[in-house]
Amino acid sequence: MNDTIAAIATPYGSGGIGVIRISGPRAFEIASILFSKTRVPGKYTADQNTCVLVSHRVTHGFILDKTDLDNPCVLDEVLMIPMRAPRSYTAEDVVEIQAHSGTIVLRSILELAISSGARLSEPGEFTKRAFLNQRIDLTQAEAVADIINARSVSSLKFASSQNLGELRLQIQQLREPLINFLSRLEASIDFPDEVETFEISLSEAEQLDQVIEKCQKFIQQHNDACFLRDGIRIAIGGEPNVGKSSLMNRLLERDKSIVTPIPGTTRDPIEEGLNIDGIPFVIIDTAGIHETDDLVEIIGIEKAKDHIIDADLILLMKESGSVFSDKEFQKMIPSAKNQEKNMDGNPDKKVILVINKIDLAQENSDKMDLTSLPPAYAKIPVIEISALLNQGIGQLKKKIVDICIRDLSMETSAVIPNLRHKKALELTLSFLESVKIGLARGQEEETLAIDLKNSIDSLGTITGETASIDILDTIFNNFCIGK
Repeated sequence: MNDTIAAIATPYGSGGIGVIRISGPRAFEIASILFSKTRVPGKYTADQNTCVLVSHRVTHGFILDKTDLDNPCVLDEVLMIPMRAPRSYTAEDVVEIQAHSGTIVLRSILELAISSGARLSEPGEFTKRAFLNQRIDLTQAEAVADIINARSVSSLKFASSQNLGELRLQIQQLREPLINFLSRLEASIDFPDEVETFEISLSEAEQLDQVIEKCQKFIQQHNDACFLRDGIRIAIGGEPNVGKSSLMNRLLERDKSIVTPIPGTTRDPIEEGLNIDGIPFVIIDTAGIHETDDLVEIIGIEKAKDHIIDADLILLMKESGSVFSDKEFQKMIPSAKNQEKNMDGNPDKKVILVINKIDLAQENSDKMDLTSLPPAYAKIPVIEISALLNQGIGQLKKKIVDICIRDLSMETSAVIPNLRHKKALELTLSFLESVKIGLARGQEEETLAIDLKNSIDSLGTITGETASIDILDTIFNNFCIGK
């Protein structure tokens, strides 16, 4: 924390503006070494030569390379934005240099900053310093990464609400009654002669139940809406040459998968992001599942089955006029028999039957007889399409969105905890349930206090108050350098 760090804060490549960020105790000093208000060194008065950086004021000038003191040269014309602590992103002295965006010019300015006393920042170190300086909590730090990586407007809105500290406030509200409860318990343990024998009050019991209920709602909220961070995984499965690659290209509205009339064209799964009505999806085109002796095809089929198992939604494709069999369903989708439960909101596997090539079916005789579906799969939705002619694709997209988010209220789900938050909440819940069982059984106060303290600490790992160094390193190492 005593070092001054520097990094390029914008993506590499050519562009209008590139930003170099410097943070730490020597940020202003280093910036003064690099920066000049005039492009002609030595051709101005002593007053002009003194670069006084005024906090939160944009100053126009030039970055000078003074390697040759007798003949310093201009690297770029820039804007300098100094920010005195604590009114900065890291709550330290920060200087941001807005230069022209080009790999060479930005690297050259960064190298000058490093040679003047800064060091290259580690991934996420600027945000880590903001957390360690208590300008933000850990949920807000994670929200920064979520904002950067947002796949849709919905996920951006949820990340932004978390960045404003909404989750932190709700976690604090959960911890407060538990801390008060624990303080009474510990007073009874430490001062038995001065404090009445501990007995949980009715209001404390109600508060304990409310905290448990809130934890359960948070966990369910993650189960319902975690896709807003990572995207709902859709696997397209079926036999060879039923049109899986054509369907993927239609959904993406561009040619991503290779399409040929030769069965087995797709061998390695092809994965791509997809946005439907503001909802993020990840769609996977898989190899056709069939019996074969070809070793390469066998490997591709095994990968296809793995993706189908991991998917949140399966688009099972069949050709119009083909026959469904119970054996085929069990081979491709082992969990398909649970579809009746899934349609009622169970978070397990969901399936849509996609009947392709309806343009090739004769007017009645060759169309799919949906009454032939095995009874166990009668409630699985069926969408008929022609991937070739782009028929039924809009209807399929609507069905995908309907099945995936039908039970999610986008308006009331204000904060969506990530997987780390969910695990911490589950651990909190287990400790609180132990407290309730202990109270019912008249367990000794020391044991109750241990479980209660563990529940408070588990909640604290979400906001970072009790997070270990390993947790912090894991979180911030996933950031890009410069953020």
